[in-house]
Amino acid sequence: MKQFMDKDFLLRTETAKELYHDYAAKTPILDYHCHINPQEIAEDRKFENITQVWLGGDHYKWRLMRSNGVEEKYITGDASDREKFQKWAETLERGIGNPLYHWSHLELQRYFGYYGVLNGKTAEEVWNLCNEKLQQDSMSVRNLISQSGVTLLCTTDDPADSLEWHKVLKADDSFTVQVLPAWRPDKAMGIEKPTFAEYIKTLGTVSGMEIGTFADMKKALEKRAEFFHEMGCRASDHALEYVMYVPASEEEIESIFAKKLSGSELTKEEVLKYKTAFMLFVGGLYHRLGWAMQLHYGCKRDNNTPMYEKMGPDTGFDCINNYAPSGQMADFLDALNKTGDLPKTIIYSLNPNDDEAIGTILGCFQDSSAAAKIQQGSAWWFNDHKVGMTKQLTSLANLGCLSNFVGMLTDSRSFLSYARHEYFRRILCDLFGTWVENGEYPKDMEVLGGIVKDISYNNAVRYFGFDLEEVK
Repeated sequence: MKQFMDKDFLLRTETAKELYHDYAAKTPILDYHCHINPQEIAEDRKFENITQVWLGGDHYKWRLMRSNGVEEKYITGDASDREKFQKWAETLERGIGNPLYHWSHLELQRYFGYYGVLNGKTAEEVWNLCNEKLQQDSMSVRNLISQSGVTLLCTTDDPADSLEWHKVLKADDSFTVQVLPAWRPDKAMGIEKPTFAEYIKTLGTVSGMEIGTFADMKKALEKRAEFFHEMGCRASDHALEYVMYVPASEEEIESIFAKKLSGSELTKEEVLKYKTAFMLFVGGLYHRLGWAMQLHYGCKRDNNTPMYEKMGPDTGFDCINNYAPSGQMADFLDALNKTGDLPKTIIYSLNPNDDEAIGTILGCFQDSSAAAKIQQGSAWWFNDHKVGMTKQLTSLANLGCLSNFVGMLTDSRSFLSYARHEYFRRILCDLFGTWVENGEYPKDMEVLGGIVKDISYNNAVRYFGFDLEEVK
């Protein structure tokens, strides 16, 4: 029997062990998509206790605690941090098969030097150990990022954001990790939202112009995109409720825009036409700027109405939407391609059943402008576990060129979640090792090691065009 989460955790073959320890483990981290608050980095926040680090805002853990029958008081309510940690420890010991079990213990090992097992009985010991360690200067936000081997991270930012904390970080030579903005224009696309008109006013104010038409809004977004580009932005990100392609004339889109600003309700078809026009516009904008466009879809959000009304979004009440928009996605990419406006694009679906469909879409639009110009994103959200990652990697290998994959991202608000890169790399190396030792690929460690380093780091450097040295 293997020891619990030892140095060869998840590595079942000798080839896998060699690939991980000699190549993957030594490669730095490029986190091109996360939800970390740049203010906390700029101010170099220190956490008072492990509950603040682990349970504050982590809806992954909240969902598991609810599944274990924990009262909401101990999840997001007014219980003390110590009480919340106890409930989390008692829940974790019942989390067999859940990736949170592995992530949590990897974080305890890497950041706190704790190689035991967290459960209800050991909670007091772990609480005291972690809290004592968190008081050290080495556990400040900046030091956590640096000691994780991160060279660059991209936050998630609205076009109307002043990027004030990015400016602070850019001017601070004492912190060598690049912290760049990434463009997230969901509010500008969300014409069906009751807050849309007010947001358009805000966007106009920060752009130094009045927005009365769709053409005006496009000019405002272009101004903001140029500012973001100057601040180092090289990627956009979109949370799409669904993928749409319902084209309309410019005159019709202007009419829809004016109708919304007048306070009138839009039909579903009008909303789809506006969103199609919006995405075609920003797609062309990204192409001109050389940015990558990330498309996240397949999520049905905020399903528990009473809890949504009480707590708001992003609190753990989302699910996979059983919707496979392969035809619409292909039409959308083709529309951009026909006008020469197709940017580098990364496609993520929350539904694992979409893997093969995405894999076939990729091959329709590749060209020599970039290796794997159209990518399938890493197994996302409900899929970033051993089974989901292995399935995504295998599907991409079967239908495309896995060696050009841009690899893992945290998609997290936690400063300890870089352990997920280790988890991903171990799974990647185990998969490669299995193929090699099964006689499906030669044991050429120079080639294999190079592919591992590329997927772990170098491909993202090249794909996004970041100012970083590749790992040789």
